[in-house]
Amino acid sequence: MNKIAFILAVVFAVNFSFAQTKEVGGINLPTSETFGEHKVTLNGAGIREKLWLDLYVGGLYLTNKSSNANEILNSNEAMAVKLHIVSKLVSSSKMIDAVEEGFENSTNGKVGPLQSKINQFIGFFKEEIKKGDVFDITYQPGKGVVSYKNGEEKGTIKGADFKKALFGIWLSNRPADDDLKEGMLGE
Repeated sequence: MNKIAFILAVVFAVNFSFAQTKEVGGINLPTSETFGEHKVTLNGAGIREKLWLDLYVGGLYLTNKSSNANEILNSNEAMAVKLHIVSKLVSSSKMIDAVEEGFENSTNGKVGPLQSKINQFIGFFKEEIKKGDVFDITYQPGKGVVSYKNGEEKGTIKGADFKKALFGIWLSNRPADDDLKEGMLGE
């Protein structure tokens, strides 16, 4: 009888752990996360590709699910983007270049008023980046954008204007990757 109970417990635990993650591109993303005092739920996810190479798996976490990018960008609700690096080709310098280009695109070239905040954000990527690293870029109302690398807090940047431009890297009309944007929006 103890063997049957043990087997049932193992099956339940395995099924429960799978129910708490979603597999995307070989990476298991948690279906919910808590950052500070804010719990967010996986809205959607996809893979950032360049020249047919997978660079990272990205997941968008929201307080309330939505497929409307403009509403998400303009909301003052907790949210996060999780970036799970899946390629050795992603380096610190390449990530910084991509972030700079992303801000240019998301602001239609109007980065001037945000430049000091962008520079601070870019500083979060100066350490070596390796395959398997995980970045959590969160917006926590009342606190600002809080960035984490492998669970370690890297810094906080205040301002709704910065948050909108930052999340616009993935959700604006000129996103880093159209397919990734669709995946994040659950489409």
